[in-house]
Amino acid sequence: MRSPVAAYIALGANLGDPGAALIQAMDDMAAISGIRLVKRSSLYQTAPVESSGPDYVNAVVEIQTVLSAPDLLAQMQQLEQAAGRERTYLNAPRTLDIDILTYGGASVNSPTLVIPHPRMHVRAFVLLPLAEIAPHLVTQEQLRAVQSQIIERLTGDNL
Repeated sequence: MRSPVAAYIALGANLGDPGAALIQAMDDMAAISGIRLVKRSSLYQTAPVESSGPDYVNAVVEIQTVLSAPDLLAQMQQLEQAAGRERTYLNAPRTLDIDILTYGGASVNSPTLVIPHPRMHVRAFVLLPLAEIAPHLVTQEQLRAVQSQIIERLTGDNL
């Protein structure tokens, strides 16, 4: 069996009941064999970025996993599909979006997976929830770079 790896996962949704969808996805993630949910951030609301539709609700979780990065991606995509995710066009509004931000210290660059996530450091909706649960991964400079992006913390339901 593989040694557990710490990974950080971003979740977002803007269709249906996005807050409930994120909480359900976190619970479903915790039920997957080979994944242990360690921490979850508060929920945050933001306007769509490079997208359209209603405001998004976003969060970040820390997990420990023995799954490989490709297997973790496959599991996250299954959660998206179970939540009714449709990929009708690039950045379409969605019932659930899950992105792997980091996977231990690994770098992955394949046609289906890039880790660390290439845009995580330019998005307040990723950096603020990530800083909440893993402040050592986010610098003050990175936070200053996204301070003009409007984001509102909705809850404080940390594990």
